[in-house]
Amino acid sequence: MNWLDILSVILIALGLSAYCFAVSLGIGASGRADSWKRVLRVGVAFGVFQAGMPLLGWLVGQTVVQVISGYDHWVAFALLLFVGGRMIWEFVERKSESEAADISKWITLLTLSVATSIDALAVGLSFALLKLNILICAATIGIVAFLVTALGCWLGRRASVIIGRWALLVGGIILIGIGARILITHIVG
Repeated sequence: MNWLDILSVILIALGLSAYCFAVSLGIGASGRADSWKRVLRVGVAFGVFQAGMPLLGWLVGQTVVQVISGYDHWVAFALLLFVGGRMIWEFVERKSESEAADISKWITLLTLSVATSIDALAVGLSFALLKLNILICAATIGIVAFLVTALGCWLGRRASVIIGRWALLVGGIILIGIGARILITHIVG
């Protein structure tokens, strides 16, 4: 992987972490992340799922990569456009931030972890199409998600919940930008 690929993976990780950031801001603002133990638990759960979903998407992508190798850059662009567009759509449609969940229950934490990482599945599929090192990508995404979640919980206790809403817009724009970069790189050469 070259430095531009690594930068792209970091930006994708930041974009995917927007959901984690939004949810953790709500958790922090609600007072549900009142200890570092709870913040650590949320951060680890979100990070593990954010790292695991691209791995799963990559495994699925390995089975179809030969079939679509001629137009894989279009598929990667479409997937990232879809994920980024959905995030922007949620930014536009949301009137207020989601209510914070009770993270003291593991089932709630598991549900939040899956919900915040489902988009990473599609991104993992695009990594398979682009033949990127999935272990580096997944680890980067997981670490960034952990850090962004911890930051969100901390900021949520200190800032307005409205910041989380803007994170969706920024994350969506980043993902669409990365998709556009992939497409332009393959078209131009």
